[in-house]
Amino acid sequence: MKKIIIVLLCFTFIFPLGVFANEELIPNAVSGLLMEAETGKIIFKKDINKKVAVASMTKMVAQIIIMENIESGKIKWDDIVTVSKNAADMGGSQIYISEGEKISVSDLMKGISMASGNDATVAMAEYISGSEAKFVELMNKKVKELGLKNTNFKNCTGLDEDGHYSSAYDMAVIARTLINEHPSITSFSSVYEDYLRENTDNRFWLVNTNRLVRFYDGADGLKTGHTDNAGYCLAATAKRNGLRLIAIVLGENNATTRNNETMELLDYGYQNLKVKKLKNKNDIVKKIKLDKADKEIVDIVLKDDLTVVEDIGDNISYSEEIVIDDIKLPVKFGDVVGKIIVYSGSKKVKTGELTVNEDINNLSFLKLLMNEIVDLVSGEF
Repeated sequence: MKKIIIVLLCFTFIFPLGVFANEELIPNAVSGLLMEAETGKIIFKKDINKKVAVASMTKMVAQIIIMENIESGKIKWDDIVTVSKNAADMGGSQIYISEGEKISVSDLMKGISMASGNDATVAMAEYISGSEAKFVELMNKKVKELGLKNTNFKNCTGLDEDGHYSSAYDMAVIARTLINEHPSITSFSSVYEDYLRENTDNRFWLVNTNRLVRFYDGADGLKTGHTDNAGYCLAATAKRNGLRLIAIVLGENNATTRNNETMELLDYGYQNLKVKKLKNKNDIVKKIKLDKADKEIVDIVLKDDLTVVEDIGDNISYSEEIVIDDIKLPVKFGDVVGKIIVYSGSKKVKTGELTVNEDINNLSFLKLLMNEIVDLVSGEF
């Protein structure tokens, strides 16, 4: 008997967060998922393809479309939107905008990101597409572009409606797209409290529905949700020591359980994963000669830190491949001139961008002429 107990204790220490611990995660949720944001690696999953109502987590796709319109220059943060009766009359979560009110795109995004305002979301949908229906078409088109098969939207707010659904996996991909491709979204989603119409008699206090941004270390988003059909839902993201995680929890019974189980899910990720830095930003990875450049030898450097994500007990060796583009002068510091590919054995695990460490220009005509004369005199022609 003593030998059996010793063996069991050994397994407890060797596998402290194994299968049994996994089964204890988010026990009250209908479904959920934990994902590493950079690679999309799934760390934990529970019924991730089950089609369910997702309430206001729907608005993450609306946010993607808004950010795309901002970044393309089609709209600006200081654009003024005139609120329609349709938007003003939206029920559920709202920021209480009124018909005919004029409000900035920036304030509407605050209302969507912090207060989950249905009225704010519809106002932006109408501003971008002319109607909510046309905006929802854009949302469903975006979902298809992302390759998602278990999502269909009937509205832009997430209010309960037949045929409006998504899944934990699809929500994670949507959250990952939002945070990776539009990282400035956290300037809205990470704020715990703020005001609309701050310098007016109609000032409105906003408090973020995602309490994790105040109470969980590293949390800076992303979107809550609640309806009768969906229960309490949350797409949460946090970043610690270079490691960003995305947690999706769907169908909880109350907000407290939802928040607690989401934090436990994130804790599980941070206990079991680590970021390993292979090289630093601006490290020189190669020196090259560029024809007709104003510098004889050009340093090729990393544009950003080169890191990989590993399980906590890993000690992996990596190899690297440097690929330099056909560089056209002039080239500025920060311009991408190639890539570094990291391999574990034959498996590609990471690609980083390369740049030059200073601006490189064409040689002046006089310098070119002098070089030609030197070559001619030295016989190098």
